[in-house]
Amino acid sequence: MQTLSEIRSLLETRGIRPKHRLGQNFLHDHNQLRRIVEAAEVRSGDVVLEIGPGTGTLTGELLAAAAEVIACELDRDMASIISERFGDRLSLYQGDCLDRQRRLTPKLVAMLGDREFQLVANLPYQSATPLMMDLLIRRPRCRGQVVLIQKEVAARLAAPPGDRTYGLISVVAAVFGRVERIGDVPPGCFWPAPKVTSSVVRIRRSETPFEGDRERFVDLVAELFRTRRKQIGASLARLDLPVPDEIDPTRRPESFSPEEFVSLYRIIGDGFVGSRGHHE
Repeated sequence: MQTLSEIRSLLETRGIRPKHRLGQNFLHDHNQLRRIVEAAEVRSGDVVLEIGPGTGTLTGELLAAAAEVIACELDRDMASIISERFGDRLSLYQGDCLDRQRRLTPKLVAMLGDREFQLVANLPYQSATPLMMDLLIRRPRCRGQVVLIQKEVAARLAAPPGDRTYGLISVVAAVFGRVERIGDVPPGCFWPAPKVTSSVVRIRRSETPFEGDRERFVDLVAELFRTRRKQIGASLARLDLPVPDEIDPTRRPESFSPEEFVSLYRIIGDGFVGSRGHHE
């Protein structure tokens, strides 16, 4: 497992500095790295998608667990380091993991094929939310995610109804998966140290199949959360939808549980035409 001095050396010998604009904060704490790998429960032959491998500290541990790693690295300098370190032991894609619609790029979709996989990554902060949302909504072959993300995003993922951070991503994570917060990671575990605390989160794919159009359901929830503090009756009227008899029109969207959003969607049925939004 790479030490901090080894990470520094890899960059310094190439005249490279961490790029703040790309969110390059390298995790070097070995205990935290082991925590991520253990939470992922990687088995021999598992297909693992890693986004933002950097110098390959986590990558090396995934390969040591005999996983088939598909790594995506936006930075050419880091991609060069990964290629030199691991060669054909992994599949490497140099480029953005998301396309213009903020969905998994077709190149990565093709590399994954029709195989079951999981995401295991220290995610760049700017791509974390749209990537996780895309995997939850549109990638049924993704059996889970074990990610290191901002603590703030982790809180939103696990937020209950009525909480100030409760929103679209909370509902999506609860309906399409099961969220577990593994633990927090302080800034000192990274180099350079970020200004925020991070968290390790595990999301397992829901064992209950969703009956209906996932995109349309997410579009409906997203539209209702645009006016989260207005009464649900007014929010539905804005969408030219009737208020079902089963629903109290004076309640606010932020008070609805994920299960209640699903029930509302099933009652409304085809009355709502989704916008196929980006859902970030």
